[in-house]
Amino acid sequence: MAYSLKNELAKKERFMGGHRLCAGCGAGVAVRSVLRELDPEDKAVITNATSCLEVSSFIYPYTAYTDSYIHTAFENAAATCSGVETAYRALKKRGKVKDNFKFITFGGDGGTYDIGLQSLSGAMERGHDMVYVCYDNEAYMNTGIQRSSATPRFADATTTPVGSCSPGKTQNKKNLTEIIAAHHIPYAAQTTFIGNFKDISEKAHKAIYTEGPCFLNVLSPCPRGWRYDAADLEEICRLAVDTCVWPLYEIEDGVWKVNYVPKRKLPVADFLRKQGRFAHMFKEGNEWMIQEAQDWVDAQWESLLAKAE
Repeated sequence: MAYSLKNELAKKERFMGGHRLCAGCGAGVAVRSVLRELDPEDKAVITNATSCLEVSSFIYPYTAYTDSYIHTAFENAAATCSGVETAYRALKKRGKVKDNFKFITFGGDGGTYDIGLQSLSGAMERGHDMVYVCYDNEAYMNTGIQRSSATPRFADATTTPVGSCSPGKTQNKKNLTEIIAAHHIPYAAQTTFIGNFKDISEKAHKAIYTEGPCFLNVLSPCPRGWRYDAADLEEICRLAVDTCVWPLYEIEDGVWKVNYVPKRKLPVADFLRKQGRFAHMFKEGNEWMIQEAQDWVDAQWESLLAKAE
């Protein structure tokens, strides 16, 4: 069936309003988009690493989820999900569980790129039938906007502050999607929120209904940490894609596919200019920062295109 935004929005919501996420936050959009792709007859167990999403959507005894939900620590969300999935398979085999369940983990970049990487790697390597979704807002937003390994180079964060002796973060962003793809899992993909949500919807459905371990990396901007107006969420995501800062691609059974190639690749400066965390890069004398950011993105983009050939 051809994709239809109208049909997507008519689906049952599994992540309800009333949560405490900020206006303009990408995390809630990511969760709603992914959970909409569950078939109506299927149930789910959601595990959630400690994060902005967790503290905003689960305030005991209330939760924004209509499915079963488990809050876990930063470091073991994937391990918890893999354990529940294993128990389910055992109970299903014995006939003690009749319903069909899917297993989905949500974690921010701090709990995924950094603290939870070892349990994520283990779950992917063991081959559990689950989906891990990283909503990547590029810093530890929940605890004060500290840098993570997902934070881009030159970003102004509380632990990499811009000043007379510092240009911001000095390291480039880790490429987690490629790291997870190296586990030879059935499906891994990068996506975000642009236009009619077709890309994230189709990738989420594919991840949920592909047997085995699957991974989605979703660029999920944060208005407080990135310093943009809440209404600009979609524009920020579009610029990330059109500048190739955040390419849309997927790896299915080892085959790389770029899902979107901009007709006119925009300069990285267009993406940076919209965010207060990069404001210092546009001051006189800092042109070299913009050039180095452009060179890094160009090199990563060309590498990706080569893999997809």
